[in-house]
Amino acid sequence: MRPRVGQMLASTVDATAVVVVRCPDSELDITCGGAAMTEANGPGPAATGTADPDQMGGSLLGKRYADEDLGLELLCTKPGQGTLALNGVPLPLKSAKPLPASD
Repeated sequence: MRPRVGQMLASTVDATAVVVVRCPDSELDITCGGAAMTEANGPGPAATGTADPDQMGGSLLGKRYADEDLGLELLCTKPGQGTLALNGVPLPLKSAKPLPASD
């Protein structure tokens, strides 16, 4: 899939939903729970795919998941049991930038 900024993606194995915040202009394999995510087009069947038990670490509401090397960033808008992954590698939580010291 070639994601685009602002695109909403939904998991096919659980309730997880994300919004693409940043992405490169290339084909990417974005998965949740080991199954490919699909474009979210309103309400639909929540869990129609088969999950990989090794990829069920969960996703957290309001957290950003990013691969800084490729330039992909996803914002979780609905939490679920599946682990978000890019090309088979779990996406880490994006760390917060430290605030400057106020002296």
